[in-house]
Amino acid sequence: MATNQNSGNPNVDIAYRRKKNAEDMKHQVVTFALMIFLTLIAFVTVGYDGIELWFKVPFIILLAVIQVIFQLYYFMHMSHKGHETPALFLYSGLAVGLITVLTFVTIIWW
Repeated sequence: MATNQNSGNPNVDIAYRRKKNAEDMKHQVVTFALMIFLTLIAFVTVGYDGIELWFKVPFIILLAVIQVIFQLYYFMHMSHKGHETPALFLYSGLAVGLITVLTFVTIIWW
C-alpha cells in the first residue's frame, strides 16, 4: 500500500484499504488487457504483408516502449509513493543507455 492511513478506527482503515486495493486491481486488469491488445496489434503488424518494413520496425518499437511504461507504472508500482529512489536509478540507467546507443549510432553513421 502506498500511503499509511491510520485514523485510529480499524473499520475506517480496513474500508480504505479495501477501496484502495480494489482500485489498484482495476488499474492492473485494465493495463493487462491493454498490453494483450498491444501485443495482438504487434503480431498483426508483423504478419500482414501490406505494411512496409520502414513502418513496421518503428511501430513495433513504439508499442514496446508503451508496454514498458505500463509495466513500470502499474505492475512494478512505480506510480506509488516511496518509489522515487528506484525510479531515479531506473531513469538514470535509461538515460545512460540511450546516450550510449545514440553515441554508437552517431559514430557508425558519420
